[in-house]
Amino acid sequence: MSQGQTALQSAARLSVAPMMDWTDRHCRHLHRLLSRRALLYTEMVTAPAVMHGDRERLLGFAPSEHPVALQLGGSDPAELREATRVGADFGYDEINLNCGCPSDRVQSGAFGAVLMTRPELVAECCAEMIAASPVEVTVKCRIGVDEQEPEEVLPRFLETVAAAGVTRFTIHARKAWLQGLSPKENRDIPPLDYDLVMQMKRDFPQLHLSVNGGIATLDAAEDFLAAGLDGVMIGRAAYHQPADILCAADRRIWGEGEDSAPEAAVREMLPYIEAHLTGGGRLHQVTRHMLGLFAGRPGARGWRRVLSEGASRPGAGPELVREGLGRIEDLQQAA
Repeated sequence: MSQGQTALQSAARLSVAPMMDWTDRHCRHLHRLLSRRALLYTEMVTAPAVMHGDRERLLGFAPSEHPVALQLGGSDPAELREATRVGADFGYDEINLNCGCPSDRVQSGAFGAVLMTRPELVAECCAEMIAASPVEVTVKCRIGVDEQEPEEVLPRFLETVAAAGVTRFTIHARKAWLQGLSPKENRDIPPLDYDLVMQMKRDFPQLHLSVNGGIATLDAAEDFLAAGLDGVMIGRAAYHQPADILCAADRRIWGEGEDSAPEAAVREMLPYIEAHLTGGGRLHQVTRHMLGLFAGRPGARGWRRVLSEGASRPGAGPELVREGLGRIEDLQQAA
């Protein structure tokens, strides 16, 4: 195993899930200010988009985001090979293949969770990706789809894809119901089966396995790691309550450093916001990812209101963020 792979596997002890419309470069910049160590993921980018789209807009990221992984969607081995090569050239630390997204758009493109029904094709895709990539290729999957029996499907999927050279998987511990449930319902309704993911770690001890789905606290993440899993991926909780998940992560998960503070992260975001506005961007494109920074803390509602009501107004700038932070700090001083 290379030194880069070892470092990446360490980072994967805690990762923030790839989430469409959420984990863009602005979101990742914020999350990196809260945790130096957590592995961050892009939104899913389809292989055809990489082939034919605006690559800088789709794939561009700042060096400060490392360690950061690109998640690709696709099912054509040749397209995925080329998209992987492009992603690696951009400097991503990992290329991840999406075999878990249940959206209608993904189904119609014959990729995402529907690939759970075609492990041989996934293996072929991964073999091509590995051949084109100097960095690790990984897979994010479900435990099964529709009427499949996860206890039968998941081990066969892991065995088949691992034979192509993949050694690291993130398993969303729910089925995806491609018929009858919306993508949103697929994140909540199918029951979680953490025991099956734990069983896969016992059955495939040589694989690096992370669990995903329904994990909402750092305490829960530590419990999974203590039980023997190699990593934990957190999605919506890391987005909606980023400070609760990420501020103490470096200390608790990796035993490094002191806890970060959301107030400090806001101040560190100000130069980033200035640069974004100078480049023609809008304030709300950044601040929409900051709304949950003070979730559960005094002043959280006022902070959200200041940003959500003001950030889309013409000419809105960093002074709005300073105003919101000032309200938070005034409450802290009065307490």
